Amino acid sequence: MAFSAKQRHAELCAELHHHNHLYHVLNRPEISDTEYDRLFRELLDLEKEDPQLATADSPSRRVGATPLTKFPQYQHALPMLSLENAFNEEELREFDARVRRFLATDKQIDYVCEMKLDGVAVELVYRNGRFETGSTRGNGLVGEQITENLRTLPSVPLVLQAPYPNLLDVRGEVYMDIADFRKLNRDREEEGLPVFANPRNATAGSLRQLDSRVTAQRPLKIFCYGLGRIDGAQLTAHTEALEELQDWGLRVNLAETHMAKGIEEVLTYFEEVSSQRETLPFEIDGVVVKVDSLALQRELGEKTRTPRWAIACKFAPRQAETVVEDIQLQVGRTGAITPVAHLRPVEVSGVMVSRASLHNWDEIERLGIRIGDRVVVERAGDVIPDVVKVLVDARDGTEIEVTAPTLCPECSSPVRRLEGEVVPRCQGMSCPARRKEAIKHFASKAAMDIDGLGDRYINQLLRLDLVEDIADLYTLDQQDLDRFERMGDRLAEKLLQAIADSCHRPLPRFLYALGIRHVGVHLAKVLARQFGSLEELARAGREELLAIHEIGSQVADSVISFFAAPHNRETLDKLHAAGVVPQQQARLAGGPLSGQTFVFTGALGLFNRKQAQEMVEQLGGRAAGSVSKKTDYLVAGSNAGSKRDKAETLGISILSEAEFLQMVEKMKPS
Repeated sequence: MAFSAKQRHAELCAELHHHNHLYHVLNRPEISDTEYDRLFRELLDLEKEDPQLATADSPSRRVGATPLTKFPQYQHALPMLSLENAFNEEELREFDARVRRFLATDKQIDYVCEMKLDGVAVELVYRNGRFETGSTRGNGLVGEQITENLRTLPSVPLVLQAPYPNLLDVRGEVYMDIADFRKLNRDREEEGLPVFANPRNATAGSLRQLDSRVTAQRPLKIFCYGLGRIDGAQLTAHTEALEELQDWGLRVNLAETHMAKGIEEVLTYFEEVSSQRETLPFEIDGVVVKVDSLALQRELGEKTRTPRWAIACKFAPRQAETVVEDIQLQVGRTGAITPVAHLRPVEVSGVMVSRASLHNWDEIERLGIRIGDRVVVERAGDVIPDVVKVLVDARDGTEIEVTAPTLCPECSSPVRRLEGEVVPRCQGMSCPARRKEAIKHFASKAAMDIDGLGDRYINQLLRLDLVEDIADLYTLDQQDLDRFERMGDRLAEKLLQAIADSCHRPLPRFLYALGIRHVGVHLAKVLARQFGSLEELARAGREELLAIHEIGSQVADSVISFFAAPHNRETLDKLHAAGVVPQQQARLAGGPLSGQTFVFTGALGLFNRKQAQEMVEQLGGRAAGSVSKKTDYLVAGSNAGSKRDKAETLGISILSEAEFLQMVEKMKPS
């Protein structure tokens, strides 16, 4: 390896780390995504020539590593202490009085006030500026070593910005923004997976994945707030430490950190933050108050498990007690039946609520909830609150047990709970609730984008028996809409025009609009790109679908079942007869890899699976998720397992990552 190539790799790493820092930490990007991708591909090209360049601190390591069997324990060099809690003004004043008594001073103390994120505490260890080890807090003395998971977080720098200390232990809180949490739950619901109760649970579950590639897909962030060991820097104040952390490239919430001269300013800041709590993009559960002077911190010292120089002032819980007046069932477009608790209206942190999510029957059984129960509800990370506790001792014997449905509450069709799923589903294709949700989904902005067709008009369409399915939307006329309540000629004309405008939407949007289970916006694009037309997709067999990267057995079976169902075929025929013809999409074909299928397995170090798929598809080939007789090449990273064994049995050509990249390079147009 020539020195110039090594030097260029080092330059690229530094440049990419710099742009990662600007984008993910400072929110101040300097280059476009296209330019970043170009630099990243150049880095991968160098690492393919010499895999030894792909060290642990390379930007290419953000995608995850080989799954672990368990997390090893990690002993913190200095304990990660808990904080004493204060719950009111009196307890905060008592904390200040204790500090001044211990220091034997009547002078007011300078405090630092920081928002207390409701996330997961972690420690990052940097040696000679390189991220070496990451761990959870655990019991404060021993945590779990989750280095590979933390390495996937874009806001965790793999290399510090010089000049940095020789050794640095950083304490921080990993969290998930509320908007990202809600999107994650929506995606999981679409896939038939259990949802997370709140952002903290979602964060904890994401950090404790044995497969760090799963963690890499979760929208996790970190704010750093403190230090453990430090070797090579002299600091005098906590505020100075926070500024240094930011200068070294770590993400610090300095914008929301407040200096308070004395306890009166602390109390004022706490009230200000309390009033802002509902408007913040992330969950907080209080304010942490710390003595700013590090010399005074050392003088104050520690108790058994808590420092004397800091306290967590906690908000009043966003909880309230109320009564479950009823538990009603909602039916979604896929037939999923979800229970919702209807509550005696109660105010929770300034908002009057009358409903609470129960998620599924596993949750009902866990809580043991009954109609008539007195319960504790909590708002945490979502608009609709959760029932967190049943007050069993308050029961008087009139409460009514709730059982899982065997018949749909809307149409009385049979209900089934499929293996591996947490929700029962209505099996009736003509269920009015399913029809309503299916039409609503079909008309949504991400699907056919029929502007103006919302709940109010959909309810009237069904009440007047004007539509049996989505295809009937395209047979509506002015006379039909004249029967609507509060529908003038102008509104009717606009709605009919919006329906007509939707007849020729792009194929990916049409596929998404059909509501095929497990086929969201992204997979609709994948299927459209691979098959080009609705007719080709409808004819696809299971093996052909499984040959597509990102399509697993669950999605393949769902697509086949959808097109095999007589009711769905009838609806598609009606759509076509009404003039609804989606725009076809050019298939990926005609390149040097046309007709060839690649499967990638093992831990990939020179590229990730998405990048591999793009390289294959740009040359006309296909990237598949499983090995079959139709597989032409298996690209094996380290620790390749059963897929490699199957490929060897079938006599399929096996390539290393470097050999694959060489093949791709030769086939690129000059």
